[in-house]
Amino acid sequence: MREKYIIGIDQSTQGTKAILLNASGEIAGKTFLPHEQIVNGEGWVSHDAEEIFRNVILTAGTLIGQMAIDKKSVAAIGISNQRETTVAWDRETGKPVEHAIVWQCARAKEITAAMSTDFSALVQERTGIPISPYFPAAKAAWIMQNNAQARKLAAEGKLCIGTIDAWLVYKLSGGKVFRTDYSNASRTQLFDLNTLRWDKEICDGFGIPVSALPEVTDSDGVFGTTTLSGFFDEPVPIRAVLGDSHAALFGQGCVQPGMAKATYGTGSSIMINIGQSFLRSSHGLVTSLAWGRSGRVDYVLEGNINYSGAVITWLMEVGLLQSPLESSALAKTANPADTTILVPAFTGLGAPYWNAEARAAFVGMSRTTGRAELVRAGLEAIAYQVSDIVEAVGQDTGLTLAELRVDGGPTANAYLMQFQSDMSGAVIRVPKAEDLSAIGAATMAGIAAGIYDESLLNSEKTNSVYVPYMDEEIKTKKLSGWKEAVRTVNKLSC
Repeated sequence: MREKYIIGIDQSTQGTKAILLNASGEIAGKTFLPHEQIVNGEGWVSHDAEEIFRNVILTAGTLIGQMAIDKKSVAAIGISNQRETTVAWDRETGKPVEHAIVWQCARAKEITAAMSTDFSALVQERTGIPISPYFPAAKAAWIMQNNAQARKLAAEGKLCIGTIDAWLVYKLSGGKVFRTDYSNASRTQLFDLNTLRWDKEICDGFGIPVSALPEVTDSDGVFGTTTLSGFFDEPVPIRAVLGDSHAALFGQGCVQPGMAKATYGTGSSIMINIGQSFLRSSHGLVTSLAWGRSGRVDYVLEGNINYSGAVITWLMEVGLLQSPLESSALAKTANPADTTILVPAFTGLGAPYWNAEARAAFVGMSRTTGRAELVRAGLEAIAYQVSDIVEAVGQDTGLTLAELRVDGGPTANAYLMQFQSDMSGAVIRVPKAEDLSAIGAATMAGIAAGIYDESLLNSEKTNSVYVPYMDEEIKTKKLSGWKEAVRTVNKLSC
């Protein structure tokens, strides 16, 4: 009997990864391709959606070729995607009207700044999200206001607007399917979390036609079939679609209320499963849908950080690091008495501050501050931001997070993970596998296709554990210094 495999596609901010899960749910192989980061003089961040689609085809095809398996053994495909990045395209030709606007991009800040207080309150009440240029609603509004072709297509009923998942499903299905899942829809700021429908009043307020938005279905629903542009002889079903952070939550096995994870990517998502009841945050967090499965949705509270792993990338770009691998050892050599703090607001501050005007700054440097101290400040900035979210979760839910399951490349950094445990006061659990977003999407697809059992979610996946041990007085002093640095940056943006 031929062994069955599942392909997991993780289309992230930096590139596209394809993994192959075997019948036991283990990674049998993986491939990766980066794509261009398009940044103009105004700091607008874009991606070429066509390049992203080509890379999906290339990574999946290359993976199957490298593994030398029978193409007919692939039972299903699961997709996780960078969230909030927004694409608009011609429904008939499948051609984008312009480059995708990346989630980091704040070009729509003037649109959100002009929103009335009443409308902003309405949006947050129904969608669980505070008004911000980082979400697709504002990005789509910017496209409608600034792209004549988009307006023309909308008037003709030929415009499609969606997040990267909807774009990929459309392209992979040959234009036959235009769908998104509950997790991605809940991040658009256009989706009512109570009625589980696109909100026409909010769409009208942003100037976005509901007719241009995709059908919303369960995350483990049927998203059509694909031949990967002719690579497969017979169509393969797409059986799971989730935003990358939601996929990582599923891959970490956080399927019960109170379980939480933090994903360290370009940015970070800290997410806690709160079950089947809607809870609106009053401490700067966002309420979203974890996923929809078998006709039932689960909710999450989430905090999003714009710069986490990207801080390490920046440290390399400015010559403070040659490789991410040296950052942990270098940070340990820094002067313990140095008080330098980096607030990495390169494109504003996300949760829980939501200040798109804030700009990055080193605060508290002295004449003896050097390379090691600056690198340490960069690593610690990542942990400080995550600890802010953990604190807000406690304020909203009354829960004390005893454990945080983490994933992403920076989790290999021992200094960062220990400091994270100290600042958040939680046990940090690092999994054996790194590719939790791809694994989560592939696992959900495999369960939907009948290849895996639900028990796979409870299998042991821990590689290392970090426990808080920093003296409480030192911890309090460090957190106070961080909060004061953030206040300084926020004041400078006023």
